[in-house]
Amino acid sequence: MNCCIVAHDVARNEGQGRINYELVRHLLACGDRVEIVGDKVAPDLVGDGAARFIRVPVRCRKPNLLKVRAFATGANACVRARRARFDVVIGNGYVLTEPHDVNLCQFVHGCWIQSPVHVSRVRTGPYAWYQYQYSYWNARWEKKAYAAARVTVAPSNKIRQELLTIGLPPDRVQVIFNGVDLDEFRPGEANRADWQLPAGVPLGLFVGDIRTPRKNLDTTLKALAQAPGVHLAVVGALERSPFPEMATRLGIADRVHFLGFRRDVARVMRACDFFAFPSRYEAGSLVLLEAMASGLPVLTATSAGGSELAEGDCGLVMDDPDDLASLAQGMRELAADESLRKRQGATARRVAEQHAWRRMAEEYRELAQGLAARHARPIAV
Repeated sequence: MNCCIVAHDVARNEGQGRINYELVRHLLACGDRVEIVGDKVAPDLVGDGAARFIRVPVRCRKPNLLKVRAFATGANACVRARRARFDVVIGNGYVLTEPHDVNLCQFVHGCWIQSPVHVSRVRTGPYAWYQYQYSYWNARWEKKAYAAARVTVAPSNKIRQELLTIGLPPDRVQVIFNGVDLDEFRPGEANRADWQLPAGVPLGLFVGDIRTPRKNLDTTLKALAQAPGVHLAVVGALERSPFPEMATRLGIADRVHFLGFRRDVARVMRACDFFAFPSRYEAGSLVLLEAMASGLPVLTATSAGGSELAEGDCGLVMDDPDDLASLAQGMRELAADESLRKRQGATARRVAEQHAWRRMAEEYRELAQGLAARHARPIAV
């Protein structure tokens, strides 16, 4: 099978870049030919016998809104010129509006802009204005991109519903959950002293952007204030974050341990007892699945895409991410019952084992093979 992957990044980092990296690596391992039309690619994916990389010429790189537009214009030209060479073309959100086969949707700006925690609603000034413009134009452009795909893939049922909300027909939307590295993220132990974390106390973990209320550290801290004796490690860049001051106001500063941005999250997870992630808006959270793979019970909400994987005996999935009473109770119960933590953590690990990167990539490959086998029909955009 000859495949074309159109993406800004195909790299072993976080988010969509990692998803594309694992997909390309699997396609190559299966003997498929791959061309990457993009901006950045991991060196180990290109070279003799590997993928071919075609860099999209983008002169305008700031602001990012103009870069996104310029990239799609360049990618459209690249794909148009080479379309006959491929059995299947795979895009990633608004990266092209030429007819293609599969679009990997990891975000729906048309729904995000309506969220009460959208940046334009929680901040003011030029930055808030820019974020509104960014979401507004991406919402319009994304809709064209998804309409140009034969199938759009959502990473969660939440995002599938959002794609239907913006007008995609149900028979052209499919769910494939994101994957996780089961070797990197695994149950085990780690020395808390490596991060100056206290020993001998129940310790939760929060990971995410802590500069805005979207990930919902504010409700998490308020719940912690109602869970005496419980400590919380927080991973996230501290610059311009209001939450250290909030922890002080709540009188829990001695129980909240801000670790800043870190690249050793897998090890930090092995030092903790549970994972708190009641995000108010999430497409298909990789970190939630990583915590489950690490054997941690999870406290999350249905507003976090992918939370359906944690339903059952993996922890707590709240209907309302701001349900302070339920979140605090969940913390107290996990802190008080080691057997409960072990049971739910073991269940979470078993669920995560069904979502290895290879399985995710194979589901995409099977979809691509099925589309390639059918006669491609022009799509009206």
